[in-house]
Amino acid sequence: MNEIDNKQSVIADVNAAPPAPDTFRYVELHDDIAPDNPIAHSAVLASETALSISYNGISQAVMMVTPGNIEDFVKGFSLSNDIVRSVSEIYDITLTAGCDAHHAEVKISNRAFWSLKNHRRQLAGTSGCGICGVEAIEQALPPLTPLTPVPPPQASLLHNLRERITEAQEVARSSGALHAALYVDAGGNIQLCREDIGRHNALDKLIGAMATARIDPQSGFAVMTSRCSLELIQKAVRAKISTLVTLSAPTAMTVRWARHNNLNLIHVPHRSAPRLYSGGTF
Repeated sequence: MNEIDNKQSVIADVNAAPPAPDTFRYVELHDDIAPDNPIAHSAVLASETALSISYNGISQAVMMVTPGNIEDFVKGFSLSNDIVRSVSEIYDITLTAGCDAHHAEVKISNRAFWSLKNHRRQLAGTSGCGICGVEAIEQALPPLTPLTPVPPPQASLLHNLRERITEAQEVARSSGALHAALYVDAGGNIQLCREDIGRHNALDKLIGAMATARIDPQSGFAVMTSRCSLELIQKAVRAKISTLVTLSAPTAMTVRWARHNNLNLIHVPHRSAPRLYSGGTF
């Protein structure tokens, strides 16, 4: 039995683009085809890796993520989980990688580190829901600082949004199975696209990329291709993103939280006009 070699090596480009996905052979199952004469095909499959994050030498979280744009993810994760107040409190990120695992060692300011130690929680890492695994209701439903209200985007900026997202999702076009978080500027142009197997991972990557590019989060809007979970609302508000657009309908709780925190929340259905659930006249 071959063992997986997971020796760690330092990655020079911490924010390298996602690598080309792997191709795997598969066999189709048919009742009318004999097992000894299978029809073989190949498919490109999405990549994932275990990523552990440590702050000043203290392990904080393990997440399953899509490799690529790890620096964006670490910055966005740190901001959206209230570990740092701004990216200026992140002094350095060292990334090492093995076959199926990555580790990010993050150096943060003393203020942020002492705050983290005082309010530390151990995340149960998943690729589906970052809220799962918290230890108390207060951690899942924390108080947020409401945003300064801004007008929602005009309907014209959402025209053909689904088609434009498909063009922007370069990795998903070949492998599928990836969520995307995108930043659309005030003119309606897609400026950033980050993809990941986890919807909250994708948003963290986008938040990190926006912070690095010094993009004003109150200008333009963020788009999620996934369902609108509560954690996406929390992350958007913490990152001071004024408008969140999703391709799937929100839940009642996400609408209540969006309204309470002055977040413009818009759902873009497949075949009808965009629906503004929070912001504007609400």
